[in-house]
Amino acid sequence: MAETEEKTETAAPTSRQLAAARDFVKRHGKPSRAVVENIGRAGARVVLVGADGALGDVVVPSVETGEALVEAVEDLEPAEWDSETVKATKIGAEHRRRMAGK
Repeated sequence: MAETEEKTETAAPTSRQLAAARDFVKRHGKPSRAVVENIGRAGARVVLVGADGALGDVVVPSVETGEALVEAVEDLEPAEWDSETVKATKIGAEHRRRMAGK
């Protein structure tokens, strides 16, 4: 008996997700970087790093959707958490407070 492959369609990024990423690039400079991270059942997190070092994110249903989002947004480059990307981030006091839950 031949094995059958289950085909699943990748959900395309929504207009809201695309608008959020485009707005981030517009506000934080070109080129911006995007790291797509799997967050389990919740989907994937596209972490945005602006040319000015600002951080942002967009949550999407899958890693594939995140990759499609990065590809669809002009001046948004795919990236990894390598030393160059980490060095490009500038985490300010306000962001640190939000991360600490304050």
